[in-house]
Amino acid sequence: MLRTLLRRRKKALSSGDVTVSDRPQVRRAVTAAALGNTMEWFDFGVYAYLAGTMGKVFFPSSSPGAQVVAAFATFAVGFLPTYAAVGFLAPLLLLVCRLFQGFSTGGEYAGATTYIAEYAPDKRRGFLGSWLDFGTFVGYALGSGLVTVLTLILGEQGLQDWGWRIPFFIAGPLGLIGLYMRMKLEETPAFKKEAAYAASEGKADKPGTEGAGESGRGHLKEIFTRHWHAVLICMGLVLLYNVTNYMVTSYLPTYMTVTLGQNDTTSQLLVLATMLLVVLTITAVGHTSDRWGRRPVFLTGSVAMIVLAVPAFLLIREGGILLPAVGCAVLGLLLVCFAGTAASTLPALFPTRLRYGALSIAFNISVSLFGGTTPLFTSALVEATGNDMVPAYYLMAAGVIGFVSTLFLHETAGKPLRGSGPMVETPGEAERLVAHSRTAAGRQARDIWIRLRHPWARHSHRDD
Repeated sequence: MLRTLLRRRKKALSSGDVTVSDRPQVRRAVTAAALGNTMEWFDFGVYAYLAGTMGKVFFPSSSPGAQVVAAFATFAVGFLPTYAAVGFLAPLLLLVCRLFQGFSTGGEYAGATTYIAEYAPDKRRGFLGSWLDFGTFVGYALGSGLVTVLTLILGEQGLQDWGWRIPFFIAGPLGLIGLYMRMKLEETPAFKKEAAYAASEGKADKPGTEGAGESGRGHLKEIFTRHWHAVLICMGLVLLYNVTNYMVTSYLPTYMTVTLGQNDTTSQLLVLATMLLVVLTITAVGHTSDRWGRRPVFLTGSVAMIVLAVPAFLLIREGGILLPAVGCAVLGLLLVCFAGTAASTLPALFPTRLRYGALSIAFNISVSLFGGTTPLFTSALVEATGNDMVPAYYLMAAGVIGFVSTLFLHETAGKPLRGSGPMVETPGEAERLVAHSRTAAGRQARDIWIRLRHPWARHSHRDD
C-alpha cells in the first residue's frame, strides 16, 4: 500500500504549470478550423447529392446501379472534362482528384482537432471541439441545399448538361477565405511549451516534425510500439463516426432515390433536414460530454446504433414523407452522438509531441479502409444481394466495433491533455487550481509521513 502511495505521489502544481487560455485567440482558432471544415464538406455535400448525375456524366455506358457504384468509387470534385469530351480519361482524372482530396481531408481533420484541443480549456474542450464538426455539417447542408435549388431551377437534364459544375466553381473562392484565416493563426500553447522543452533538452527534433528523417522513423516506431492500443481505439472510434457520417451524408440521398425509387426532391429535402438537425444539436452534445464524459456519450450512441439502425431503415423504406423523416431523424441523432464528441476525444488519446502524427495516421487508415469506402461497399452490396437493408446491417457492425473501442477508452473530460499541463479560462481559476493542488499534495505527503512513522495507523484507521 505504501509503495502504491509513493508511486502515485503527485507534485504540487506551480503557477507556471497552468496555462490560461487567450479567449480571442481561442475564438479565432475555433472559427478558422470550423470554416476550413465547412469548405471541405461543402464539396462533399455537393458530390453526395450529385452522385447520380455524376455517374451519368462520367460513366454513361453503365447501368444505373453500376453508375452509382462507379461514382462513389471516385467520390471526387468536379473541375473536369466529361466522358463525352475526353473519353476514359474523364473518370481517371476524377479518381486522381478524389485521392488528393481524400488525403487533404484526413490531414485537415487531424490537424484541426489537434489545434482546437490544444487551445481549449480543459473543462470546455468538448463544447469548443464540437464547433469543428458543426462546420462540417453546415458545409454539407450548404452544398446539398445548393444542389437541391439547382435541381428545382434547372431540372435533371439541365443539371446533367452543365449545372453540375456550378457548385464546384463556388467552392474555390470560399476555400481561399479559409486558407487566409488559417495562415493568421499562431502555434498552440502546448506546442510552444513542448518546443521549448525540446530545445532546452538539446533535442534535434521538435513537435510537428514527426515525418522527417531519423526522428520521423523513431516517432513512427514509438507510435506503433508504445501507443498501439491508443491507435486501435482511435481507429475504432473513427470507424464508428465516419461509417455513420458517410452513410447519412453521402449514401443516404442516393439510396433513397436510386435504390428505393423515391422522389428526388423529397429525398434531398429529408436528408437536408437531417443535417440541420445535426447542426442544431451538435454543440449541445459537445457541452454534454464536458459534463457527463466522453465515454457515456460514445457508449450510448454505440448501443443505440446497434438497436435502432434496422428500425430507422425500415421507416425510411416505407415511402412518403412522415415515416422516412422519422427514420432520417433517428440516424441524425445517432450521428450527432459521435460528431459532437470526436474532436475532443481523439486528440486526448496521444501525448503532445506525437499527437498530430499519431492522430493523422490512425484517422487516415481508418477513414481510408472503412469510412470513405462506406458508400462504395454499401451500394455494391445492395447491388449484388438485392437486399435494401444492407445499410442497416453495416451500421450495426460499426456500432459493435465502436462499443468495444469505447470500453477501452479512458475518460478524459475535464482533464489535461496527455503530455500537457492544465488549461483554464481565467487567472482566478488558475490560482484556485494551484492552491487545491498544493493542499492535496500536502495531505498526501502527511499521510505518507504518518504511515512511515506509525505503520499500525493504517490498521487502526481501517478499523474506524
